[in-house]
Amino acid sequence: MNFLKDSWYLFQKDLKLELRQQYAINGLLLYVGGTVFLVYTTFREIDSTTWLGIFWIILLFSAANTVAKSFTQDSTSRQLYYYTLVGPEKVVFTKIFFNFFLLLLISILALAVYSLLLGYPILDTGLFLLVLVLGCANFAAVFSMSGAIAFKAGGNSTLVPILSFPILIPVIMLLISASKAAMTEITSVNLYKDLGMLAALFVLTLTLSLILYPFLWKD
Repeated sequence: MNFLKDSWYLFQKDLKLELRQQYAINGLLLYVGGTVFLVYTTFREIDSTTWLGIFWIILLFSAANTVAKSFTQDSTSRQLYYYTLVGPEKVVFTKIFFNFFLLLLISILALAVYSLLLGYPILDTGLFLLVLVLGCANFAAVFSMSGAIAFKAGGNSTLVPILSFPILIPVIMLLISASKAAMTEITSVNLYKDLGMLAALFVLTLTLSLILYPFLWKD
């Protein structure tokens, strides 16, 4: 119970800082808005498969540009204070879910603008929103973990894509496969497998973060 209570306090702290500074939100809105408008002015009309691929590319790079930098916002002394106050597990848990909340909010806004300009080929909106939630959760977990490792390695940003790419390959493949099912309204065994794998990858990445981050922080 204390774990969730302390994590909620940290979540509120991150939310207040973001609302005060608005670095991540403004950066995401600028990137997403600029990319969507660029795609619209270039293609005007695109087929459903291209629509889907470009949408996930936008979300992927939005997550990479924002989530991976979340650990650099706190100074070393502030991180030490958090370590003595609540512990590293609660900090990394809160970071992942705050980044998930941020990505999900921006993703819904991006989907609205994207659909307004380039159409909406999705037939099963409920399924697509479920896939969107799982995609944002996986992006938040993977990039948060790799961003924390990169920050502890001296802030070397080149480590983020190197560490994230092997995990993101199956995630992206599963997201595309499940998203295509939302365009056809055809429910199959493979769809349930894809959704289950996406959920399992998120749980695995979250668990690894909770186990590994305390050792990184102590160093």
